[in-house]
Amino acid sequence: MEQLSFFAVPSPCIGVCQSDSRGYCVGCLRSRDERFNWMTFSELQKQDVIRLCMQRKRRRQYALHKARQQEILNQQTAHTAQLDFEDNNDSAADDVDLAGFDLDG
Repeated sequence: MEQLSFFAVPSPCIGVCQSDSRGYCVGCLRSRDERFNWMTFSELQKQDVIRLCMQRKRRRQYALHKARQQEILNQQTAHTAQLDFEDNNDSAADDVDLAGFDLDG
């Protein structure tokens, strides 16, 4: 049994009507069917669509967060590799002639 609601559920459309690669609207995250059938949905169906959109938004934000974390980790790894002063090639140290070097002056 559908619960009566006092207010109509407004459309989540924010005016950015473009589809992403998965077919969801970039602005409101509704599927094509959800966008086209919005006016025929009951209030309960509209509330369910809003709930689904919120879940999709959270998943998208989490994916972006994980991608940023991975990018930062990759940058840190690249910088750490540049600061690696370990001598992996001992032959370079053997080529230096210190015979004329005097610390006393």
